[in-house]
Amino acid sequence: MKELILGGVRSGKSRLAEKRAVDSGLAVTYIATARVGDEGMRQRVEDHRRRRPPDWDLVEEPLKLAVVLRDHAAEGRCLIVDCLTLWLTQLLCETDATRLARERDALIEVLPGLPGHIILIGNETNMGVLPPGELSRRYCDEAGLLHQALAGVCDRVILTVAGLPWVLKGEKL
Repeated sequence: MKELILGGVRSGKSRLAEKRAVDSGLAVTYIATARVGDEGMRQRVEDHRRRRPPDWDLVEEPLKLAVVLRDHAAEGRCLIVDCLTLWLTQLLCETDATRLARERDALIEVLPGLPGHIILIGNETNMGVLPPGELSRRYCDEAGLLHQALAGVCDRVILTVAGLPWVLKGEKL
């Protein structure tokens, strides 16, 4: 099972993913893509850590997501990736301009063949005004294209608003 959970900031998408993982009854590996740079991000990471059950494994990887998924996916295991848009942001900031395309393509290619239950979390950023800055517009474009590609290979796609899941593709919850 491959699931993509999208939503705005503080929409409840991480809590939903964590509940889906617990409900799966499988061993869980949490793949964190964040780089902690300021106190606000440090607090968000700490809030997520406190919510996670102590028996969950943790892998921190800000760039090589396809490799980490391939290395950790297994029958009887649930992987949570939190979050795709932090991963994307870090790739946009890389000095190697081709790295984003390589890592994105590797993720889209590897995902369908992976065993186990995989839950991907991303911020839906493209529901408002087009940003004025070039980097912000590129980020929104890349996030939209990434989400479309992943939605095409995932079994279920969920939009989370105000803590409420809205299933866009696949079986209802």
